[in-house]
Amino acid sequence: MRAHTLAPTSARGRPAPRAWLPLGLLLALLLPSLALHAAPKADLWPRWQAHQADSEATIDHAAWGRFLERYLVPGTEPALLRYDQVSDADRQALEDYLDALQAVAIADYNRDEQMAYWVNLYNAATVALILREWPVDSIRDIKPSFFSGGPWDMDLLEVDGEALTLNDIEHRILRPIWQDPRIHYAVNCASIGCPSLAAKPYTGARLEAMLNAGAQRYVASARGARLEDGELIASKIYDWFVADFGGNEAGVIAHLRKHAPESLAERLQAVKDIDDYEYDWSINAP
Repeated sequence: MRAHTLAPTSARGRPAPRAWLPLGLLLALLLPSLALHAAPKADLWPRWQAHQADSEATIDHAAWGRFLERYLVPGTEPALLRYDQVSDADRQALEDYLDALQAVAIADYNRDEQMAYWVNLYNAATVALILREWPVDSIRDIKPSFFSGGPWDMDLLEVDGEALTLNDIEHRILRPIWQDPRIHYAVNCASIGCPSLAAKPYTGARLEAMLNAGAQRYVASARGARLEDGELIASKIYDWFVADFGGNEAGVIAHLRKHAPESLAERLQAVKDIDDYEYDWSINAP
């Protein structure tokens, strides 16, 4: 039964005047919340389509690999990062790695090498941002302004003379160029609810295997999808980006079955609807 709230009354028994918020204040309170419920659409930035299909050149991500090996907690699900233990030297090494990536002439590489580049750039830039602001309870606490829902529209990077945000990388480059829903398992937003940060850098050579592994790991986790008393609870990612997963709940469920472990895939055969969505924005730290 829905609870009804009675209007307050005055001493004479008449309803008390409503306390109206000024319009500006009301918008200030509502806009950040609304922004969190409106995931950006894929909107192609055409200049980043340039590539060399026959290129065999590779990009060095060894520095990112060393960082992950030192600070990503092994064997946890979700993967947790020891932000509070990162040394000053390794913080600088991460910044140097980002500088090196931003100097890459990315149009000179093949498609697989490019995707690996953009995923690593996104993830390393996110971790570097968290470290600059540490300690934080959630990435959403990092805001360029009161009206912002987080740091995703901040100019954090510059590649080939273009200022880039995290949203640019994910929604104007990765999603529209590759049109692969597994991208959502590759980029990491430093949150418990997000698919885990991969323990090794993405590379063109192991791109397909890593994309599949990321999808399988997340779908198999309780954060990705789970059945409780016959009801399907799924990550909010599948609601925010339903267009990437077939455009409706049937498409999402088909995607889940494709990447789920056999036992869950069998149980999903009888599922027709998603009953609820969840997401935990807590920082992915121990």
